[in-house]
Amino acid sequence: MSQFGSRARSLFDRMFPERQIYHRSGGTVRYVSLSPGKQALLAMTAVGLAGWCVYATATTLTEGPQSTASEVDRERAKYDRWLNESRAQAAASQALLEERTRQFDRTTADLEGRHEVLRSLLEYAGGSTLQLAANRPIERDGARIIMAASIDEAEPRQSRAIVSEPYQVTTVGFRARPDHLEAEQEQFLSEIEDSVVESSEQTRGVLRLTGVSTAALTGPEADATGGPLVPQDFVAYLRDSGLNPAFAERVAQVAARVSESRRLEGIAQSTPLAAPVAVDYRETSGYGQRIDPFTGRAAFHSGLDMAAFERAPVVATSPGTVVFAGTRSGYGYTVEIDHGHGFKTRYAHLRDIQVQRGDTVAIGQRVGSMGSTGRSTATHLHYEVWFRGRAVDPVNFLRAGRHVHEQG
Repeated sequence: MSQFGSRARSLFDRMFPERQIYHRSGGTVRYVSLSPGKQALLAMTAVGLAGWCVYATATTLTEGPQSTASEVDRERAKYDRWLNESRAQAAASQALLEERTRQFDRTTADLEGRHEVLRSLLEYAGGSTLQLAANRPIERDGARIIMAASIDEAEPRQSRAIVSEPYQVTTVGFRARPDHLEAEQEQFLSEIEDSVVESSEQTRGVLRLTGVSTAALTGPEADATGGPLVPQDFVAYLRDSGLNPAFAERVAQVAARVSESRRLEGIAQSTPLAAPVAVDYRETSGYGQRIDPFTGRAAFHSGLDMAAFERAPVVATSPGTVVFAGTRSGYGYTVEIDHGHGFKTRYAHLRDIQVQRGDTVAIGQRVGSMGSTGRSTATHLHYEVWFRGRAVDPVNFLRAGRHVHEQG
């Protein structure tokens, strides 16, 4: 036993001999002496700390997962919620994208339908060259009606209100461009409507200059040879187009105005407004009561006498169909032309006739030569204008013609 103690003592002395730690500062040397006991105490302390670290580490590794299981469950639940929310957002975004795609397709189809309707309306209104009637002459078989000349005769009208900045669109995003296009289409409709309404009012002003009642010109009998206010095929097209009802109604309204303008234009083109003599002439006897040159008594003169030189060209004052060409008692050689819409003209005392019954004549086309056949005192043309079987004053028509005709 004493031998074991001696060995242990010897081992202790070798491991923990007495040590001095020297410290030199400012020329002074100091030392600290560590006895074997102190060294052993420090070594035991270090071993104890190392053991505690090993124990704590092992405990954490073996018992840590069990102690934080609830935290892991909470984290997993949090992750699952996040994943579910992400999937829900993705599904909502997909549904929104599909809805926007369907909305885009519907809007595109609607705009294409509107475009087709507007194209058809433009063709019905007179083609892509449609302009304001005040600047657009209307061709009439070689003569032009300058509608602007009679604008002061037209009734005052109120234009459809258009905002000063029609393209101001406050909508943003997907609807911004379609709304912009819809605004352009509405402005396009308004421009067409303004143009045809202005044309209609100017035409009415011209017709009013003739002295014939506008109501008589545009009344039911005047419509007898025309079509409905808006063509039925166009109405059916609008009904079957699937367009927005408000837009379809708006287009139908503009189409009705276009139809009315075309109807008035047809009446104006049938109205005998040109001069019946293609050279300079003088008026020798007017329409109405006068002293008859043969009897010397008062008599009614149903036309206008116009004198020039013999064989002066006598021409049609509006397009029409010759309904009489021959000799008529008191009138001599006579030509009568039916212009439609209730208008007829008569050219009497001709020297010769250059058309025959059934011929279609254009405005300004020669129908005969000035002469003095029939009950006539000298070379002249007796010119009559008839409306619905009643003679009217030709002077009013010539006066209107001076405003609106430019012989071509």
